[in-house]
Amino acid sequence: MAPTPETPGTPSSSPTPTLTLKPGTSWQDAWQRSLAAAPEAFHDDQVRNLWAGAWHPDGDPLPAISPVDGTPIAGPPRLDAEAARHAVRASLDQHRAWRHVPLPERKARISATLDALTEHRELLALLLVWEIGKPWKLAQADVDRAIDGVRWYVSDIDRMLVGRSPLPGPVSNIASWNYPMSVLVHAMLVQALAGNAVIAKTPTDGGLSCLTLACALAAREGIPTTLVSGNGSELSASLIRSPEIGCVSFVGGRDTGARVATAVADLGKRHILEQEGLNTWGIWHHTDWDALTPLLRKTFDYAKQRCTAYPRFVVQRDAFADFLAAYLPAVRAIRFGHPLAVAAPDDPLPTLDYGPLINAAKAKELADLTTEAISRGAVPLHRGDLAAGHFLPSQDTSAYLPPTTLLAPPPSSPLHHAEPFGPVDTIVLVDTEAELLAAMNASNGALVATLSTDDPETYSRLAPQIRAFKIGHGKPRSRGDREELFGGFGNSWRGAFVGGDLLVRAVTEGPPTERLPGNFPDYHLMP
Repeated sequence: MAPTPETPGTPSSSPTPTLTLKPGTSWQDAWQRSLAAAPEAFHDDQVRNLWAGAWHPDGDPLPAISPVDGTPIAGPPRLDAEAARHAVRASLDQHRAWRHVPLPERKARISATLDALTEHRELLALLLVWEIGKPWKLAQADVDRAIDGVRWYVSDIDRMLVGRSPLPGPVSNIASWNYPMSVLVHAMLVQALAGNAVIAKTPTDGGLSCLTLACALAAREGIPTTLVSGNGSELSASLIRSPEIGCVSFVGGRDTGARVATAVADLGKRHILEQEGLNTWGIWHHTDWDALTPLLRKTFDYAKQRCTAYPRFVVQRDAFADFLAAYLPAVRAIRFGHPLAVAAPDDPLPTLDYGPLINAAKAKELADLTTEAISRGAVPLHRGDLAAGHFLPSQDTSAYLPPTTLLAPPPSSPLHHAEPFGPVDTIVLVDTEAELLAAMNASNGALVATLSTDDPETYSRLAPQIRAFKIGHGKPRSRGDREELFGGFGNSWRGAFVGGDLLVRAVTEGPPTERLPGNFPDYHLMP
């Protein structure tokens, strides 16, 4: 049947094309490519643990599904406490040998690892899409930031290590699932470059296969790497409290971070604990609204599932109408959905702001918190529609949450004081500078903050009173790369700050009287 012609002057009534999975991007495609790339690490339908310089088919695999559409994927092979103790002891043996490997050879091996990661860049990114739901461009960027960042350290490491030596034991890394490459793998390779053996626990919620492939490529080049999976409470005695461990590096939430902080403080152990905080964006005597809209849309990248996301806007009441006129077009333009769905096989992968949340439970939790906040008085300014998402026909969408914006969440709601870690914004209106600062400091410390104000003097006066490690003037701040430092104020950070030279200083020993910049039990020292 011929299509019905459109009536002149009216919108097209053509049906939306049915989406299909881009050929060559299925989970099975990614898994088969992983088997071919690193058969020592992937076997049949299971992933192996890496310790004592070898891949072990031990552990009890946990069933797992992709947040993208519920597809079954490889689950973490969980070690028990006894096996973890053996892995840590073996890592200490590797550490004692590696610390004496000359720096030029360490640089050569790390560079070879980076070349291998570059060769497998697209596979690593595809694994990130399936395992943690990153849209294609953001997944590629995660891989690229890891590679480019470590290359910078390779070129600058000689000067960073003058007068410094490796730690007495390996570095134990316990990180969240959201940035397996640009945070975790990046840190591990720099730690190894500095002369340490490295241990990593696979995040339970995602990133297993991507991390396994990256570690397999590193292990082939002789990098002393250990990668294990397991229940955090069962492995903590080995990965945190073991006397063999020289440093604990943690990235995650405040509740778990507080327990880790207590453990390392009791032991006097070197530590780097990056924890969440409610990052805020203040609007005060601001008029450049045209420049704000595109910045606001970017804050929804990866569904705000990152430690430097901005979920709270603190807005001068007199400017609220103008702010809303800039904000609503940004949030209404957000595109979310299946990262690998296309209208035609030859189409490029979609450009999305975000895909799913890490799992269906998190999506339901945030949806319930939103409903509860509204029932207690919050005003819904925007509630996106799941039907507007970019989805395959009849796919599982339980891990997806449309963008949502609430005005004035009540103090009784967790959305009032805690980071949602999802696409839910909250707006608080203020009338005075004192109220502005109090609202921006609601979580007793944050990683980043931004203040939009036309007057440079006002920014210079207020910014030092905002308790965030990095503060932007009208622009968002990020974790940063290469020489840029990173840390947190208050409860958002414990231990040594990182980034640039500080990352190397945090995992090496200097003069006996050295005081590292950071938040420690007995002192706080800014760089």
